Amino acid sequence: VNEAALLATRHGRDAVTMEDFNDAVERIVAGLEKRNRLLNPREREIVAHHEMGHAIMASVLPGVDPVHKVSIIPRGIGALGYTIQRPTEDRFLMTRTELENKMAVLLGGRAAEWVVYHHLSTGAADDLAKVTDIARAMVTRYGMSETLGQVALERDRRSFLSPEDLTGMPRPRDFSDVTAAAIDAEVRQIVDQAFERTVAALTERRALLDRAAHRLLEEETLDGDALKAMIAGTA
Repeated sequence: VNEAALLATRHGRDAVTMEDFNDAVERIVAGLEKRNRLLNPREREIVAHHEMGHAIMASVLPGVDPVHKVSIIPRGIGALGYTIQRPTEDRFLMTRTELENKMAVLLGGRAAEWVVYHHLSTGAADDLAKVTDIARAMVTRYGMSETLGQVALERDRRSFLSPEDLTGMPRPRDFSDVTAAAIDAEVRQIVDQAFERTVAALTERRALLDRAAHRLLEEETLDGDALKAMIAGTA
């Protein structure tokens, strides 16, 4: 709200508008626009396909927050583009399927690069880190492991009165090297399967991916309604 009020004042308005609120959310989520960060044409094309990979996966999978906006305008410290999703309701629980769909959305950019260019860039580093964290939590905290079973092998670092909370030092693991290797193997398998699934979904929608990316290159920013129209084949 404060950020929106500042934007309204900066634009000479007496009242805060919905545009101010939307701009404030984007500043907080994605950072300030960096229009002086100029990409070469090849990089812009890769970023457009990358962001549309995220956006398309978020639009076709159930139980995923809908896309509000997708853009190839650089923002923040290192973002060359961004896809903003907005929840339609408060949610406090997630099923395994919903976590898998969330991973597919996060991997949408990396998978799109692979489908279109047959190589992977550094642009998906943050996405890959988030996916790995989700997969590891599924195995070690949520009891969603197919091989290790319904056990909690690691605690949430913010858990009440855990040793780490009291000492500030990392909590030593209480499982064997064999179990640690099994955890790493299953985390890798979950991430690999999520990537393969996402590649298959975007390969099936390759024409849509190219069409949407080319339009994003032309307009630089598209809202959720424009994306829905493209997916429905009406734009």
